[in-house]
Amino acid sequence: MGFSETMKALSDPVRREILNMLKGGSMSAGDIASRFDLTGASVSYHLAQLKKAGLINEKKDKNYIYYSLNASVVEEVLLWLQSLKGDGGDEK
Repeated sequence: MGFSETMKALSDPVRREILNMLKGGSMSAGDIASRFDLTGASVSYHLAQLKKAGLINEKKDKNYIYYSLNASVVEEVLLWLQSLKGDGGDEK
């Protein structure tokens, strides 16, 4: 996982919405797809991009694939973004 892949994945509103949905817990690919007016192939593409970026994990269970948020990568991105603020000493 590269940081540029992570930021690219976060740049898409559909992928951000998927991440938002997964903060409530793991979901099957079908459950995720049912919340969008997109083809199954499009949702699969977005899930693949999120997985490639390390933002989600997948777990196969029988005929289903369940996706969950990878909190460690999300936390890493948040820490980096927070570091851009600096220490606040220059603020007026």
